[in-house]
Amino acid sequence: MTDRPLAPDWLDKTRARVAAISLAPEAETVGRVAKLADGIARVTGLPDAPLGALLRFERGQYGFAQSLDRDAIDVVMLEDATTVEAGDRASDTGEVLQVPVGDALLGRVVDPLGRPLDGGPPIDAAEARPVERPAPTIIERDLVSAPVETGVLVIDSLFALGRGQRELIVGDRASGKTALAVDAIINQKTSDVISVYVAIGQRATAVERVIAAVRERGDPGRCIFVVGGSADAPGLQWIAPFAGMTMAEHFRDRGGHALIVLDDLTRHAATHRELALLTREPPGREAYPGDVFYLHARLLERAAKLAPDLGGGSLTALPIAETDAGNLSAYIPTNLISITDGQIVLNSHLFAANQRPAVDVGLSVSRVGGKAQASALRAVSGRVRLDYAQFQELEMFTRFGGISNARVTAQIARGERIRALLTQPRYAGLRLADQVALLAALADGALDVLDPQAIPDMRRRLPGWLDAHAPAAVAAVQETGTLTDETRLALVAAVAALAQAGDVS
Repeated sequence: MTDRPLAPDWLDKTRARVAAISLAPEAETVGRVAKLADGIARVTGLPDAPLGALLRFERGQYGFAQSLDRDAIDVVMLEDATTVEAGDRASDTGEVLQVPVGDALLGRVVDPLGRPLDGGPPIDAAEARPVERPAPTIIERDLVSAPVETGVLVIDSLFALGRGQRELIVGDRASGKTALAVDAIINQKTSDVISVYVAIGQRATAVERVIAAVRERGDPGRCIFVVGGSADAPGLQWIAPFAGMTMAEHFRDRGGHALIVLDDLTRHAATHRELALLTREPPGREAYPGDVFYLHARLLERAAKLAPDLGGGSLTALPIAETDAGNLSAYIPTNLISITDGQIVLNSHLFAANQRPAVDVGLSVSRVGGKAQASALRAVSGRVRLDYAQFQELEMFTRFGGISNARVTAQIARGERIRALLTQPRYAGLRLADQVALLAALADGALDVLDPQAIPDMRRRLPGWLDAHAPAAVAAVQETGTLTDETRLALVAAVAALAQAGDVS
């Protein structure tokens, strides 16, 4: 038996491959875990690791540097820390924490690191961006002048939300804060706005209800759900709003428009306090660390309307904060009120009285206001807030006795109709034309023939009635956002006909 001869060029090819290998020393800085407790690892031996550095532990877990001391750093774990032990190696990856961005995230439910939670395939994103990014400078910003239509009459008419604005939703627990934000997300199914919903420390059942509502009534293909739930590691909850902001910025930076809901920043502040106390940062007011204001300021300042030479995109933020017994002067609510461009205050007493959304018209404000409102809506909503505030004061006095003055009686009757108009059920968003028609009819007295109890049914049937009886006027308002005298007359006449039609649909 003879051996099979080798190919004549085998040795030359092997030598060429060996010669092409680059042999050079590689330096790696390795630290050691000194101790681990409550999701915080104290690591020594990494003197050059910067704040926010991404560290990898020898069993594959990751964490980020939260606090730097002279001889050690405190690392917040992003994974299950039960398998990390004292003495384990930890190395600086040389990177900061990043999340995937892009169209691949649309329609998906992900954790703050971009890992799928919906049972779907892994996210195949073409790009990743740091979770901490600088906010646009003043010169890079443009005026907030275009509206984000929420479909909620009391918001769009009295506290208009502009593209690039930061409007705080604040109120007690179970007063409808998340419901108001979800209605705004659902209403974007017919707009060019991408929505990002960020759950911070929320119960799994509450998050599931939000996702189910958007999937049933909105366009989930234009939404991203970022979930840092109450059962997740504190590190994941801490980075959740920053990760969601980075995902939303991707659409803004390429000239699109995005809306981000942060639900809620009170829980985020509590998580930040927890991590700060565990890393031995000095506590301040209500045990919060001194940088809690800067924490949310640098987050919310990233929402902006960009200048035309940067694409003209916008990122609108709806942060949510929870109060205790309506106390707006608490530490975190006052911080957020001073950072944002206005606040929508929800009143638990109004909610209990079945006036929903339970917006406190007297305490709510938008510092952009009519500048971002469609001109058609601005033309018909001018006196609504003042008339409603006067009605609320008069209504208090009527509890002490009857009012015989005819002018006051008429004012109270008008206020009751305004309240009936502003009371709107969930998932019943109104188009711009519907809102303009209702407010124009209110101003012209076309609703005076209606009992306030009949207004909800009339409002429910209004969109179909307008499409059938004033299609040209509806199209004109929807397409141009302006209101001519002819269009106004057509809309008011259609509403008046519906008001007099009674049960005829």
